[in-house]
Amino acid sequence: MIDHGRRQVGATLRGRVIGALLAGACALGVAGCGGGENGAGESPAASAGSSEVSPAGRLPVVPSPSAPTAPRTMAEEGSLRGKSVVIDPGHNGGNAAHPEIINKQVDVITQRKPCDTTGTAGGSLSEASFTWDVSQRLAKILKAEGAKVVMTRKNNSGVGPCITERAAIGNKAKADVAISVHADGAGAGQHGFHVIGPKPVNGPVDKVVKQSQRLAYDIRDAFHEAGYAYSTYIGKKGLIFRDDLGGLNLSTVPKVFLECGNMRNQGDLAKMRTPQGRQRIAEAIADGLRDYLT
Repeated sequence: MIDHGRRQVGATLRGRVIGALLAGACALGVAGCGGGENGAGESPAASAGSSEVSPAGRLPVVPSPSAPTAPRTMAEEGSLRGKSVVIDPGHNGGNAAHPEIINKQVDVITQRKPCDTTGTAGGSLSEASFTWDVSQRLAKILKAEGAKVVMTRKNNSGVGPCITERAAIGNKAKADVAISVHADGAGAGQHGFHVIGPKPVNGPVDKVVKQSQRLAYDIRDAFHEAGYAYSTYIGKKGLIFRDDLGGLNLSTVPKVFLECGNMRNQGDLAKMRTPQGRQRIAEAIADGLRDYLT
């Protein structure tokens, strides 16, 4: 079991110390994941609409909303040297045009599921384009600190890969850690982020369940420290553990899914729509990964 109380106190103290050191140093922009297994964060009850066809993803520039607390990113160059990270941007921009590919059923151990989904959307902003943008920003941060970064897709105009392939990419890379970036598609009155970790499934992930759960706490704590609210509609204090996600069940490296917020909630969406918002979300994720890796 994870000593959650100790980790939470540590995270709080760490945040206070870093906050004191960096007070007034810099105000960095913030931001905001959903829609079906790759749309993993949706609970079975909240999945209505998760397979809808998203509009072509555009990233409109709009006035920045009031921002959550600035993430504590600004680590030393080379602090992650020797570490490898797989970043899995949920969905893909071309999925909607190829149902014959993404609807193909694949085995995720506990059930059979579609290869991928289109993801959700908030207005003109598709989940696929949001996750791609955040993931690119996250990769840049991690590379600057010396980490080797592997992406599960190379652009936002292709199809897939299937959820089984996404897990296989992390396994092949023998990554120290993997994270799947998403945004949820729940009811408009529901808001907040949540992190999804794996459960034992008598499969590949069983050997790294404990490490993955520790990673889930680190990502959750860093995201919350950055000022983001826990989900009001799923999980407990921003955490939920599931056994129905192929991206987790088939992973042999520590891995979690992050649902950065609900794209159908205007408050959450406002934090995702601006470049500054997406940068801040990437920085918060980097903080959590750094906590786990170091």
